[in-house]
Amino acid sequence: MSQESFRTTQRRLPHWELDEAVYFVTFKTWERLELNSAARRIVLDACLFFNQQRYNLFVVVVMPDHVHCLIQPLQKSEQKFWTLSSIMQSIKGYSAKQIPQVMDHIGTIWQDERYDRIIRNETEFQSIWEYIQQNPVKAGLSPIPEAYPFFWQTSIALHR
Repeated sequence: MSQESFRTTQRRLPHWELDEAVYFVTFKTWERLELNSAARRIVLDACLFFNQQRYNLFVVVVMPDHVHCLIQPLQKSEQKFWTLSSIMQSIKGYSAKQIPQVMDHIGTIWQDERYDRIIRNETEFQSIWEYIQQNPVKAGLSPIPEAYPFFWQTSIALHR
């Protein structure tokens, strides 16, 4: 791994970024704010907006008070990749501006930070995919993942 491709940052939580890595990302609403259906649709649409332009999104679920996804930043220029930080800022920033239009909520929407983990191998990738997929089922929001309206997964067969 070249030194230029691996970066670390830290606020309260440590964040590692590695060019071409796939990440398991979770971000939560402020003080467990429950998003209504219209707000969850905004968040899902925000997650999908730059898919296959700035990142590959493999699977995402928007729960009432948190979001899980598997995401891989894409190359921005010859020597740079989109950063996970800039991607998350875009998703959270846009959705935070739109949610008050569909919910009676004024103030902070998202917790400042996110939880992220670099996926190390195909087994971990598949295990986390299954975890994300089953999240609305385990929460009693849907009998099957595909019936949950705020769940999306790529239809492309994955070979990494």
